[in-house]
Amino acid sequence: MSKKEDKIAHRCGYVAIIGRPNVGKSTLLNHILGIKLSITSRKPQTTRHQILGIKTDEHVQTVYVDTPGLHQRRGSAINKYMNRAASSVMSDVDVILFVIQAMEWTDEDESVLQRLETMTVPVVLVVNKIDQVNDKEKLLPFISKVSSRFKFHEVILTAAVKGLSLDQVEKTVAGLLPENDAFYPKDQLTNRSMRFLAAEIIREKLVRELGQELPYTSTVNIDKYEDGEDIIRIHATIFVESNGQKNIIIGRKGERMKSIGTKARKDIEEMAGTKVYLNLWVKVREGWSNDEQALRGLGYGEE
Repeated sequence: MSKKEDKIAHRCGYVAIIGRPNVGKSTLLNHILGIKLSITSRKPQTTRHQILGIKTDEHVQTVYVDTPGLHQRRGSAINKYMNRAASSVMSDVDVILFVIQAMEWTDEDESVLQRLETMTVPVVLVVNKIDQVNDKEKLLPFISKVSSRFKFHEVILTAAVKGLSLDQVEKTVAGLLPENDAFYPKDQLTNRSMRFLAAEIIREKLVRELGQELPYTSTVNIDKYEDGEDIIRIHATIFVESNGQKNIIIGRKGERMKSIGTKARKDIEEMAGTKVYLNLWVKVREGWSNDEQALRGLGYGEE
């Protein structure tokens, strides 16, 4: 190692990815990491938990925290949980990436911005989905208007799904991290277990298979996870709140349930690098999404 390389300080820190639902936060994280860690779909509020994504380079380890979208839907315990999960991380990180969608500014974006006013760490504005803007000349006035509302450290235009400008995001973040030794082993990609990731993959397939038909009041619980030498055996239950919802998920002659299971099994096998046996059940548990005790039992604890 040269003397010049000896003098390069190692940086490490936490970066919160925040914003309203469906602006592309999980897509941004997945493309930065180069793996599919956070589940994605076009349906808002797909992400329900904080998920750490760890990117380790020679001189920098960046610990990204993907969060549920901050939203204004009130009432149910699960909505309150998701807002808590997103809000709690903001005061305990080194950098914040505030992700918005190009040419869209909503009351929920405004609400997130108001939360940022008490933050003392650098905030980088990430304007995502610029590939969906046909008239690029309208971008500058939009960005100028948003930028005038807050003292952002930097504004970066991206199209996360295409990987556009993500190198600039990483470079900017790296320059803002404190000098620290690595917090995690260099080969560790997340703080979450395969058991948790398997449940998330199943839930993603539910969302993608059913779209608007899928009720928000559905979740996945892993009942049994057995990691054998040649195969992982997973028994999981999809919980809904009514028999009507159960019938939607099962589908005619069980075809939807079979499709969900097949797609989930393939993705879990790809992530785990081994064969997977997946057994799915659907059960009705009335009122689970508005029951704090039920939420804790289904893995929605304090993060």
